[in-house]
Amino acid sequence: MTMPPITTSQLGIFCMITGMFCISLNDMFVKALSGDYPLHQIVFARTVIGLLITLVLLRLEGGFALLRTGQSGLHLLRALLVVFANSAFYAAIVAMPLATANALYFVAPLLVTLLSIPVLGEPVGPRRMMAVVVGFAGVLLMLWPQLRGGTDSVGWVAVLPLLAAAGYAGMSVLTRKLGRATRASALAIKLQLAFIVVSSGFYLVAGDGRFVTPDSNDSMRFLLRAWVWPQFQDLWVMLALGVLSAVVGYTMSQAYRLASAAVVAPFEYILLVFALFWGWTVFGEWPVIEVLIGAAIIIAAGIYIFWRENRRV
Repeated sequence: MTMPPITTSQLGIFCMITGMFCISLNDMFVKALSGDYPLHQIVFARTVIGLLITLVLLRLEGGFALLRTGQSGLHLLRALLVVFANSAFYAAIVAMPLATANALYFVAPLLVTLLSIPVLGEPVGPRRMMAVVVGFAGVLLMLWPQLRGGTDSVGWVAVLPLLAAAGYAGMSVLTRKLGRATRASALAIKLQLAFIVVSSGFYLVAGDGRFVTPDSNDSMRFLLRAWVWPQFQDLWVMLALGVLSAVVGYTMSQAYRLASAAVVAPFEYILLVFALFWGWTVFGEWPVIEVLIGAAIIIAAGIYIFWRENRRV
């Protein structure tokens, strides 16, 4: 008995799950390094290594000619959106539990569903729209303990994962749009080049730590701390981050090339399982009950959207 052929949607889902696992490792490593190095130094080291690996993938897919694509404005916008999303999210995880930041970030697939209407022209019916509204109610539930004050509150920092989600959602739908004519390796390289340019700019402007003050919170210190030469044991972590960067950049670009945004986006929720595991085992963190309930509401809304998409197809 022969197995049925694997569909492009199934390959897209596999790429998404692989990307989520690698992202969870990446987040854990970045949080572990955040007390000693500035964000954009970590990003620069990670991206240089990841770029070298992705260049090999580009060669296998067709060579440098693949980088000559049209719609340069959309490619630039996509790159800036992902740089913004990464910066906002990593600034958040130094001040709040890893799982809490990821749970708030899970509004991204809902935003992908919304943006797929004007950007991709994909239909979203009233039932799926209602699921998006329910998902946003889950976000409000998660935000409440973070903004109300008290020992579990992180204040305005709780908004950073939401800003990151907005940037990521915009990047995701643009990946789907541009991926119709651009290979995954070329899409990944354009992102990595943007990271190198932005992180180098941070070094030139703030690499000596001049903007860090005694009143700066943990997030601002992570963004603006002075660059330092890495310790030997940390070089291996940065090397691992580079490999993960290449895998994430390729698999995520491939996921949105192979399948519609509404199909693959809900599988991003598996990231919460990985984030809970790393947060608990590595950092001794566990989110408050409101975060778990809110995350469950958002995941249920996302699964419903995925189910409706399958029925429509």
